[in-house]
Amino acid sequence: MTDRILILDFGSQVTQLIARRVREAGVYCEILPFNAAPERIRSFKPKGVILSGGPASIYEGHAPKAPKEAFELGTPVLGICYGEQAICEQLGGKVEAGEAREFGRALLEIKEPCALFEGLWRPGEKHQVWMSHGDKVVKLPPGFRTVAVSENAPFAAIADDERRMYGVQFHPEVVHTPDGARLIRNFVRQVVGAEGDWTMAAFRQQAVEAIRRQVGKGRVICGLSGGVDSSVAAVLIHEAIGDQLTCIFVDHGLLRQGEAEQVVELFRGHYNIPLVHRDASHLFLGELALTEEPELKRKTIGRLFIDVFEEEARKIGGADFLAQGTLYPDVIESVSFTGGPSVTIKSHHNVGGLPERMRMKLVEPLRELFKDEVRELGRELGLPERMVRRHPFPGPGLAIRVLGSITKEKLDILRKADAIFLQEIENAGLYDAIWQAFAVLLPVRTVGVMGDARTYDQVCALRAVTSTDGMTADFFPFPMDFLGRVSTRIVNEVRGINRVVYDVTSKPPGTIEWE
Repeated sequence: MTDRILILDFGSQVTQLIARRVREAGVYCEILPFNAAPERIRSFKPKGVILSGGPASIYEGHAPKAPKEAFELGTPVLGICYGEQAICEQLGGKVEAGEAREFGRALLEIKEPCALFEGLWRPGEKHQVWMSHGDKVVKLPPGFRTVAVSENAPFAAIADDERRMYGVQFHPEVVHTPDGARLIRNFVRQVVGAEGDWTMAAFRQQAVEAIRRQVGKGRVICGLSGGVDSSVAAVLIHEAIGDQLTCIFVDHGLLRQGEAEQVVELFRGHYNIPLVHRDASHLFLGELALTEEPELKRKTIGRLFIDVFEEEARKIGGADFLAQGTLYPDVIESVSFTGGPSVTIKSHHNVGGLPERMRMKLVEPLRELFKDEVRELGRELGLPERMVRRHPFPGPGLAIRVLGSITKEKLDILRKADAIFLQEIENAGLYDAIWQAFAVLLPVRTVGVMGDARTYDQVCALRAVTSTDGMTADFFPFPMDFLGRVSTRIVNEVRGINRVVYDVTSKPPGTIEWE
């Protein structure tokens, strides 16, 4: 069995980044809430444990505690920020509120050698790290020693070499700690001794075998959206069970330019996968014309999608299983800080599942993967590069990119503007440097002059962001000549738009995507 790392989550906004760093080191890991059942922790059989950061103060009575199993498994333990404080408070040390908080960049001074720092940092050196804490350790538990300090953290990194327990007050998982990924790699590969043999080729083989065991001779239907996730899931499942799979593509009329045709051509023409294509755009646009509120749009789309999907499923005689392109971030986000499941993660059709009346079991072969890992799996499966590298596109599609009421005319205007934006990004060689880019039609009209005539048309907003995980995002810094070129093309080529603006807001953790 592949070596595993268990990450126990205390509510940090960046716990997923710890998992990303571990997997980048070629080691499989999963995240469980701090209060996961003891038997679940033991049955996971981790080779090492990482305790995440969190917003609480460990010395308060209601604060979450690390489960005793984390310390009793006999495996190496790494505590990060709150995780370090939990180690100290629970093993005989002491944590107090700090007189001075420490947020942002800080200098870490290395005092003594440590297995975490091997080949990375040496005593006497100072290195930039990212801090985010108001409490601090004031007394170490028996057996621990200080290996690094910062201005406001006298125990910024600690080690108990005999028990292979380590703690760091800073966050090595974030990019603002330049050597942090290498530190986490040191822990999982050198301290823990994990082999680093978790690859997409190995995952593909394991997933195919798991699908065959789960499905047996049953029939599976998969809802295709045209995005990367559902496409990769469909091809993987088809590899496992062949024509036992039927894909249903509900075309709600809210896709980007040419995407519906691409989906049909890829799955019918290239892969010869049984595909039902239902053009339900008239139905969706009819109901969406009655609402302007974004969340209601999402719920309307979700409800209609389920109705149409169920209708098409009945036509083909039903199935035993429903396949979904659920990803690992969806799984993590569906568990609250206290470990309780939420009913749905998103209010459109992508994750919420189908009504119980459909009586199907779920097949979710991608639920252990992050987005970039899904892309890697897609390449492993031989999907066309244009599909694998496609930017994320939300299930509600253009419905939440047309602010205000929705009409076919507005959707056509937006499709043209969006296509020009993406085309210019491709022409500039910037597509792969951007996580997501899209155009938005604003419910605003402005007066303009084109030639000798006055115009009174709509405003188009452009949005492009960089991200590594989709949790946080920052705007992409296009050069002004690029923005000028795109704006000129849109105004000249798209009737109905006479002004273009570029959105330069960022998306910090926990915020809703701009819409």
